[in-house]
Amino acid sequence: MAVRGRHRRYQPSRINRTSLTLTMSGAGMAIPLIGAGSAHAASVDVWEKVAACESTNDWKINTGNGYYGGLQFTQSTWAAYGGTRYAPRADLATKDQQIAIAEKVLKGQGPRAWPACSVKAGLTRGGDSPDIAPGRKPAPRTEARKSQAATPTTVPTQRESYTVARGDSLSRIAAAKRVDGGWHRLYAENRTVIGGDPDLIVPGQKLDLRTAPAKPARPAARPPASKPAGAQPRPAAKPVAGPAAAKPKPAAKPAVKPAAAPKTAKFSSPVEAGPSTAYRKAGSSWASGYHTGVDFPVPTGTAVKAVASGRVVSAGWAGSYGYQIVIRHNDGKYSQYAHLSALTVREGQNVSGGQRIARSGSTGNSTGPHLHFEVRTGPEYGSDIDPLAYLRAAGVRL
Repeated sequence: MAVRGRHRRYQPSRINRTSLTLTMSGAGMAIPLIGAGSAHAASVDVWEKVAACESTNDWKINTGNGYYGGLQFTQSTWAAYGGTRYAPRADLATKDQQIAIAEKVLKGQGPRAWPACSVKAGLTRGGDSPDIAPGRKPAPRTEARKSQAATPTTVPTQRESYTVARGDSLSRIAAAKRVDGGWHRLYAENRTVIGGDPDLIVPGQKLDLRTAPAKPARPAARPPASKPAGAQPRPAAKPVAGPAAAKPKPAAKPAVKPAAAPKTAKFSSPVEAGPSTAYRKAGSSWASGYHTGVDFPVPTGTAVKAVASGRVVSAGWAGSYGYQIVIRHNDGKYSQYAHLSALTVREGQNVSGGQRIARSGSTGNSTGPHLHFEVRTGPEYGSDIDPLAYLRAAGVRL
């Protein structure tokens, strides 16, 4: 019998921030400022290992993907934990100042604020206090850039490579680095690093950008040898006399007309599974007193698809919902997909029905892997309608 994922009480103001393995989202929403203490500390060496995984130890990095500095803070997290007392953004602060704020995040959220890189770096609560001086003013950015001997993608005498950062995708990397053959070629050359799914790349992976050269074009056929001097040209064959030569037969008509291309379905189920926890099921586990959506019990990593075409209006962390995506459809309704483990679309992106947009998980307030799916009349919590009735009215069998 399949395990049925259940929710704990939904609390929109509660934040339990974890980081996303693939793509995009804020590093948290505004939460109360919490001071750091030695019981939750980590040494500078450990923080440097986290930064090496998150940003290849570039403490001034700002690629425009919404994450800043060596430890990849979002602006909301940087401000919520008091980072603006040092600098407007994390990439404008010193390494010591970024570590000082990271200590506060570690105490408030734990190592899961850096889910992949904390494991690789051995980041835990209760380590040694870092030897830092956050009051020191940061050096001008121009001086910091001059001190760098080489960027991660242009190390002298080494093979050209790129270290995956949070929010990256193969298509974005291929376009930015002008990889011949686009993301397909980039994936083919790095399949042993990435694995079997090109949509799942993890921060810290090193991709080879110097792809193998394309195969040379096949040489043209050898021209006929020149004829010796004095040789007589061979007379052309005489045309065959008769009716066949005078009038060619018309080509035979095909016996069966080619089948028309199948039309793309407008609506689809969000996952290949049947629903479990029903819509409007009563219980104290939910803030509204009932279940505002329907659950699909699927293992972590199951492909999640957009139920219809539309535009992504939200993609990222949403408190008790964990990682979520909200899509506005052409009929004015909104669909929500929650407790995700990875996102493959961004806010503002147009999607089509049946397109994979994420992978299922158990983030946020969830007691087991599943997909929480809602249909709403508006983008926010509290405007829910029966999601199964909505899909069935569109012809989806569940």
